[in-house]
Amino acid sequence: MFGRTKKKSGPRTVTLIGKPGCHLCDDAREVVAAVCAETGTAWEEKDISQDAELYRAYWEQIPVVLVDGEQHTFWRVDAGRLRRELGA
Repeated sequence: MFGRTKKKSGPRTVTLIGKPGCHLCDDAREVVAAVCAETGTAWEEKDISQDAELYRAYWEQIPVVLVDGEQHTFWRVDAGRLRRELGA
């Protein structure tokens, strides 16, 4: 689906890009929060309705998950795949 990138050494960051009222975003948030808690990975959430650049880039794909700034997935988050990406 997406190209493989080299695994970054050191602290990793997962970014969830979504918007309020999005049920897929709510589902993705639960998966991201659980996987990040298990792996000790920092995560953040960004709202496309508050950021014009993110809106232009991702409005058709939300929720979007980035790992260290690179797109990992969109629409549905697979917990196992995210764990593998994070080296767990």
